[in-house]
Amino acid sequence: MTLRCLFVDFDSYFASVEQYDEPRLRGRPVGVVPVMAPTTCCIAASYEAKAHGVKTGTPVREALERCPDLMLVQARPARYVELHHRLMAAIQDCIPHEAPLSIDEVPCRLIGRERERANAEAIARRIKQTLAERGFSPAIRCSIGIAPNRFLAKTASDMHKPDGLTVIEQGDLPHALHGLDLRDLCGIGPSMEQRLHRAGIRTVAQLTAATREHLRAAWGSREGERYWLLLRGHDVPERATRRGSIGHSHVLGPELRSFEGARSVLVKLLAKAAMRLRHEGYLAAGMAIRIRFVGLDARFERDLSFAPLDDTPTLLHLLGEQLGALERARRRGRWDPRRHPPLSVAVTLVNLEPAGSVTGALLDARDRNRRTSAVLDRINRRYGNNAMYFGSMQKALAHEAAPMRIPFSKIPEVPLEEDVAPHRHAGTQELDAAHTLWLLRERQFKVLAEAAHRDARTRRGATPAGAQPKAGAGGWQPARPAPKPSEQPTLF
Repeated sequence: MTLRCLFVDFDSYFASVEQYDEPRLRGRPVGVVPVMAPTTCCIAASYEAKAHGVKTGTPVREALERCPDLMLVQARPARYVELHHRLMAAIQDCIPHEAPLSIDEVPCRLIGRERERANAEAIARRIKQTLAERGFSPAIRCSIGIAPNRFLAKTASDMHKPDGLTVIEQGDLPHALHGLDLRDLCGIGPSMEQRLHRAGIRTVAQLTAATREHLRAAWGSREGERYWLLLRGHDVPERATRRGSIGHSHVLGPELRSFEGARSVLVKLLAKAAMRLRHEGYLAAGMAIRIRFVGLDARFERDLSFAPLDDTPTLLHLLGEQLGALERARRRGRWDPRRHPPLSVAVTLVNLEPAGSVTGALLDARDRNRRTSAVLDRINRRYGNNAMYFGSMQKALAHEAAPMRIPFSKIPEVPLEEDVAPHRHAGTQELDAAHTLWLLRERQFKVLAEAAHRDARTRRGATPAGAQPKAGAGGWQPARPAPKPSEQPTLF
């Protein structure tokens, strides 16, 4: 009994979820895009769209040329995460599964008599039947691979799509893989393919026939030996990994392609990364800042090193110091944002260390910043991400920039990732109303601040009661009567 892993891979997951939620999309070509703009690209495509050559990464303009009937749908990451957990629960009712590798892939360990081919295939069919009984299919389907190890099971799940079931037993190796291309194998991307070509390996048949030493030389590390074992069905333990960075990036919309817009989005990205940093129990000892510009090869790049920390105010202060250089370049005419506006921004926290391994800060200011960050995290966990936020993020939030995204190898936590402030879910009229309300509150706070400033100046100048300094003169003039209670700014 050589079968040890059953691998479930949901077919065109994002597009399938859209077809599941909207019956009118079923049977039609669907492309999922991050934003509804002609300059973006498809991040997922249904099988009806793939039949026309539309796939992940296809620019929208090119996708519409290949498939004029393509239905474009804006991505809804929170919905994909919600259904992911429901689908995992359905699989769990058939067989215990391991930690998902991504939002649409999960391995299941086969034990005992489950390793017999007939029993393993029966489990796979039971998973498909359970999805059908719970109403997920035919909109949401999965392809299942069964093999001696997780690497081969994942490979098998991709061999017959959609709704496939492929079994590779030990006796089928290596011939069962010979019909694949090198890029069909997990772990071989464009750069690795070029390295294999330089090593004289251009086909999977040549790859499986290569010696362990040959693959080690091609990889330039022991990873080549590990790959040699995986191709032969050995159940090699997964390598221990350690998180090295936490970061976010965003392509700016036209309305945010200015210094102020780029800065606001960077603040939002950094605040989110810092919250994730604290949530996962790390401190960062470095930060990388990147800004790309339209029509310029040169980029704004800053790489900082500092004592390990995790509080948002200190990180934002460091970001502001670095962006000051860009602002000075604008004032001096060395950078014209109208000619070369910012196109994309990215910020990454690097050199991560477990929070408990570093001595805490002794300075009062740093301790205060940590307490502030902790309070901010508690409020946002309870009332939704960015229910309370730093004012410098306002422009990014008003334009719904840098929304929640789903990375390839991580299931995001919706409370930490998705903005749920009113401006996030409001319609057009509600958005206008929310913006008007924001401006009203801003004016009210300015009125209060000006009144407090006048009062403080009056007290410092020993102004008699009922009078205020007269502009440009040494005398006094009667103060304006205080507003009636109904005229006072109302804060709620």
